[in-house]
Amino acid sequence: MAAVAGESIGPAEAENRELFREFRFTCHAGTRYYKLFRPPLPSSTVMPLLVMLHGCKQTPDDFALGTRMNDFARRDGFAVVYPAQSRLHNVARCWNWFRPSDQSRGQGEPEIIALLTLDLVKRFAFAPARVYVAGLSAGGAMAAILGDAYPDVYAAVGVHSGVPHGVAVDLASALALMQHGRLRAPRDRRVSTRGAPVIVFHGDADTTVSPRNATQVYAPSTGDPGAPGLSHGTDVHESVESGAVPGGHTFTRTGLFGGDGMPTSELWVVHESGHAWSGGDPRGSYTDPNGPDASAEMLRFFAAHRLKEMT
Repeated sequence: MAAVAGESIGPAEAENRELFREFRFTCHAGTRYYKLFRPPLPSSTVMPLLVMLHGCKQTPDDFALGTRMNDFARRDGFAVVYPAQSRLHNVARCWNWFRPSDQSRGQGEPEIIALLTLDLVKRFAFAPARVYVAGLSAGGAMAAILGDAYPDVYAAVGVHSGVPHGVAVDLASALALMQHGRLRAPRDRRVSTRGAPVIVFHGDADTTVSPRNATQVYAPSTGDPGAPGLSHGTDVHESVESGAVPGGHTFTRTGLFGGDGMPTSELWVVHESGHAWSGGDPRGSYTDPNGPDASAEMLRFFAAHRLKEMT
């Protein structure tokens, strides 16, 4: 990987005080701004890092408000980085998950985000085995790409209302995928190239991104014996349960677990919910406060996973 450069953060800002400010990051693949949240913990604290990728028409501030992730970070002691897509690179602020040049390791937006992640881990001594990525819609699609392309960087992935990696190759195929889902499912759902465990959320009343995509994101994540953190396919068992939020939506949760009882992937289908972050703060865009709390459930799932070679 090429050298990276980020704007410096002074020692007075980096120690013992809360930080949520905008910075710029540049590497060989390009430049993006980002906002970093660090809770006011002693500098000796080794914190996990969560990368949060906003959806189209959103900003880091909007996404942080809607997901309440900074509140969780303050409570639980981890850092959150929100890379920002600009109108210069996409007029609707969407991550360009549908372009082949932005779907692979070593180039494009995945490379920018991964190198930004590694730069922050190095500069702030975040826990390298406890780095995670999650996103909504276009951000969820980019999170799925990062989980596949950089399984040595991200220990687990959260995809909310997203699409599977590598199915779309241009804008036309992206629109078809969003409207109809992948038309042909993998013949064997337990043969996979995914490199990171994944938790998936999707509303079954989503008219922006077809809920069929949720199954396709979840299914390829199962049982690849060569993937870090996943159990051998023969050890995987699946469970399905239903539940309801008091006064809110019902949901179906499907989970895959290894022989050690560790979750390897989860799929949450939120019934009668649309294209929105489940359980989110209504002050943010694209949120549904009546669903199960996607932020809390993703953090629970992430806590069960670390990069094995770094433990």
